[in-house]
Amino acid sequence: MCDHLVACTCFCFRDNRNNRVSLFDGIEEGGMRTSSLYSSSHEIDEHDNEQALDGLQDRVSLLKRLSGDINEEVDSHNRMLDRMGNDMDSSRGVLSGTMDKFKMVFETKSSRRMFTLVASFVVLFLIIYYLTR
Repeated sequence: MCDHLVACTCFCFRDNRNNRVSLFDGIEEGGMRTSSLYSSSHEIDEHDNEQALDGLQDRVSLLKRLSGDINEEVDSHNRMLDRMGNDMDSSRGVLSGTMDKFKMVFETKSSRRMFTLVASFVVLFLIIYYLTR
């Protein structure tokens, strides 16, 4: 029985010593010791930060390129709209000139007969066109 008690006491003492060593593993004389777990965790955090920073830089450069492309597209559309505006102005000028000529045609009686003749030919042409189609 005594041998069993000695073995149990040795086992308990060793178990307590292992727990104590694991508990106070990071402490040395004169203060705290930097554990490898802490420095490894710190290195992992720095590595994660570097990866996140690289990801942000990639996103920023992508957004920069995208905003440049949008700027070019907007400038292109503005130029196209300016050309369309100029074309509409010139068309408006031509149309107003044509309307002035029509007004002159309607003012004289002989011109009115000529217009009636031309209009009847156009209508006749359209009727023949739709019938043969």
